Amino acid sequence: MRGYYGIGVEGLSKAQNLGALMRTAHAFGAQFLFTIGATYKTKHGRKVDTSSATDNLPLYEFDTLGELLLPKGCDLVGIELTDDAIELPSFRHPARAAYVLGPERASLSPELTAQCEYVIKIPTKFCVNVGLAGALVMYDRMISMGRFAERPVRVGAPTEPKKEHVHGRPKLRHLEKANRRLPG
Repeated sequence: MRGYYGIGVEGLSKAQNLGALMRTAHAFGAQFLFTIGATYKTKHGRKVDTSSATDNLPLYEFDTLGELLLPKGCDLVGIELTDDAIELPSFRHPARAAYVLGPERASLSPELTAQCEYVIKIPTKFCVNVGLAGALVMYDRMISMGRFAERPVRVGAPTEPKKEHVHGRPKLRHLEKANRRLPG
């Protein structure tokens, strides 16, 4: 899969929810983690983060939204259950993305939402746990951007294995033009 992504939270108050999100991000191959205005206590989060995600992934802690710094070309994607958000099954993930979730029992701040390139929602009847919401978005990213066999038309698994990617020779356009001019 090309590109990269990170996932983070704004104003989270429960270290266990952040620990679960970090463990899941580690499992799904996130490249970085971040918090905005949240306090992560390693001893509390480690009860849930049994993979020690923070030992394997960089964790960027920003005290305020004004301090948030993302890599150049990285789109900020808010995850929020609002009427005008894009439904996750209809969303095409950017190659370079930082996903951000809001705190428990609250929403992303209007200031953060305004900075988001996209705001997406999981089409549920009501909000789900922060860790679960993050897991659903990361799973959707993996299945929509990964190299998996096509789903079968019928119920069940594919009957043919996934085709291996074949790398062809490099195409050097300047040589192709020269070869077209040569009589032969």
